[in-house]
Formats: sequence, structure tokens, C-alpha cells
Amino acid sequence: MTTTRRLFGTDGIRGVANVAPMTGETMLQLGRAVAHLIKKGEHRHRVVIGKDTRLSGYMLETALASGLCSMGVDVLICGPLPTPAIANLTVSMRADAGAVISASHNPYQDNGIKFFARDGFKLPDATEAQIEALLTNGELEALRPTAGNIGKAFRIDDAAGRYVVFAKSTFPKELTLEGLTIVVDCAHGAAYRVAPLVLQELGAKVITIGASPDGTNINDGVGALHPEHVCKAVLEHKADLGLALDGDADRLIVADEKGRVIDGDVVMAICGIDMLERKQLTKKTLVATVMSNLGLDRAIEKAGGKVVRTGVGDRYVVEAMRKHGYVFGGEQSGHLIFLDHATTGDGTVAALALLRVMVQQGKRASELARCMDVYPQSQLNMAVREKPALSTLPGVMKAIADAEKKLGKDGRVLVRYSGTEAKVRVLVEGPEKKRIDGFAQAIGAELKKAIGA
Repeated sequence: MTTTRRLFGTDGIRGVANVAPMTGETMLQLGRAVAHLIKKGEHRHRVVIGKDTRLSGYMLETALASGLCSMGVDVLICGPLPTPAIANLTVSMRADAGAVISASHNPYQDNGIKFFARDGFKLPDATEAQIEALLTNGELEALRPTAGNIGKAFRIDDAAGRYVVFAKSTFPKELTLEGLTIVVDCAHGAAYRVAPLVLQELGAKVITIGASPDGTNINDGVGALHPEHVCKAVLEHKADLGLALDGDADRLIVADEKGRVIDGDVVMAICGIDMLERKQLTKKTLVATVMSNLGLDRAIEKAGGKVVRTGVGDRYVVEAMRKHGYVFGGEQSGHLIFLDHATTGDGTVAALALLRVMVQQGKRASELARCMDVYPQSQLNMAVREKPALSTLPGVMKAIADAEKKLGKDGRVLVRYSGTEAKVRVLVEGPEKKRIDGFAQAIGAELKKAIGA
């Protein structure tokens, strides 16, 4: 079967809620397709469903559950929980699959869905292509279980508590967070209850912001996409650390005690170097994407390790880790994967990993962050009306080539389309900020001229 995907992007399916493809009708069919693919053997099959705090989650959750039940699969409904919590529950409850209804960092009017296999890992591209094919080839029409073969839906009332216990288990039992004041910005999203609770139960004094979801305020000026708020709160409360999560809490951006942002690259450098020192970084290798800062490579190399790179998307980081036996990797955006603990990015687990280093080494976040010199980067995100191959845009290619020639070995240029939005992303990296800003603007101007929305 073809592996071409039209609905699924780098992180599931996303779009405006109640507009194709994010409609109740599509969700029902997705439920039927997933149920058909997972039904192997005679046991009663089960799928765990979680969501974030978007208003449209109610509509889509109900439709997905209906589709699954219509194929004889039972549904375990968890309510608002982080994406990594659903991955974990899928494994711990021995379910056949997991589903998360969320558009992550997108605004509330959008929604999305991503699936996990029974091992807690995101579905490979080929399986997503199979799901898409089942939506249109008519194969499911004749499959209509009846009577006692129709599925049931159950609500898992203690799902949040199960995740809290799991997250705490990743922090050394002999350590405590007592004496630390931590600000947590939950982005009015899926972790608004569990993330503060995890830190409180480990002994920290927790200042919580962005924890009053109303269905329409998720990611609205708060969370990992707007770290200025957690930075301000850290200074106001004289806190030791600030943690900013996104809507589905699979990514983390940090603020040090001075109110300065520490992005995913720097957190990876801190944790990666610590793992190297403790001989816990398998093959002395950290996995990052092409978007990560060159400073990360230099910091890990200086500590005796190396960085390997993948395409953009935490799923591709995980695929490389599993294929080659690596245990730690992530993205500059804050998706950090500790494969010994979790199968996907987990903002809360990542925060605990950083806090472990702080507590064990007795150092503040700003001191730890000095391990990496950050190369200046210039980034542009531009809406586009279409996504033709960049090689077919001569003006764009000329601007890229000109920048690459002038930067030489001291920098790099990356231009790519978003896998989840109708946008093109430009990254220029080099030693001089003013110069790379000029290169980025020149490339952006050609992109706008050719395909700008």
C-alpha cells in the first residue's frame, strides 16, 4: 500500500476544528480505520483517548469514540491530559492504541489528532498512509459488528493520578525539590492540573500561571510560545526556575533565575553533558534536528560526545534513537525525549531531568546554561499559499546560495515547509546577528514574492 500521506503531517492531522479534515465525520471514520488496523487476535481490543483543553475537544472525542466502538473496540476516556501521559497509559494499561486530540501549540480554533501504537510510540508514516487509504477505499463499509460485538466506552477516573506517579518515578527517590521555588506556565492546556502537582509532591513551592482553561484560551499569550510571561513571573516571585509548557505539554521552555530564556538546545546540552559524565549517554551520542543550534554540537563535542541530526519533528528524532540505540534527543523548540523513561517528548519529565542536575550539582540554572555558547540565529515563519519544491523557485534558490557562499563553514541556511501548517520556515545561523538577519530577510523577500499568502 502506498506510503503517501495527505492528511497526516509530521505530528498527526491538524486543521481548523469543524472544517475538513478536523470534522466529526472524519474523526468517526478515523476511529473505524484505526480499529480495523489494530484488531488482531480474539481479545477485547481497547484504545486510550486523551485531549487538551480546547472547546472542540468534546465534539471530536465523542466522534472518535463512536467510530472505534462501531468496530467493536472499547474506548478508555481520560479527559484533558498531556500527550506523553496518553502514550504512557497506552503501554501501562496494555491497550492496543492511544489517541490524543490536540493541536499542540496552535490557537484554540484549531485541533488535531495523533495516534500511538500499543508500544507507546507514534505510528510510522506507512501506517498513517494505511489509515488514510481506509478512509476512501470502501473497505470498512461492510464491517458492522452488531449486538454484543459493539464496543463500550469507559472513563478512567484516576488517569491524572497515574501520570503523576509515573512522572515522579523519573526523579531519583533520594532527591527532593524542597527549598526550590518554581514557576509553572501550563498554557491553559492539558497539564494545568498534573504538572504543578508533580512538582509540589516532590517538595517544591510552585507558583502556577496559565492554569485556568476555558476552552478558548489555550496557548493564548502564554506557555512555551510566549516565555516572556514565565520569565517575568520568575523575577516577580524571586523563583529559582520557570517552566513553560505548550498546549499538550510535550515540550518545555525554561527560564533561569534571572528571567532569561533557556531553550531546548541548551537544556539538551546541560542534560547531555551530565549524562556523558555519568556514562548514561549511549554511544556518547545525542540526537537533534537540523534546526538545533551549532553551539549544541560544539558543547557536546567538547564534553566528549557527538550530535547526530534528523529532519524536523520529534517523531523523526525518536525513530533515529530507536534505530541506532540512542537514549536522548530532542528539538530546539523544547521536545525532549528521554527514551529510558518515555516514548515521546514530555515537558514535565524534561523539567525533572533538568532539576535533577540542578539539585545534584548544587548549581543554579544560569550557571548550568554556560556550558553552551549559542550561535546567533535568524528565523522567519511566513504563511504560503502553496508548497512547491523549493528547487522550482529560482529567486529563492539564488538567495539561499548567496547566503551559503558568504557564510561558508561559519554558518548554515535551512529553508523548509512546516509539516503542520501552511507556512515556510527560514533559519540562518552564523557568527554575526546583523549579517544573518540580512540573509534571512533576502530569502524571505524572494519567498513572499513567489508563494506568499
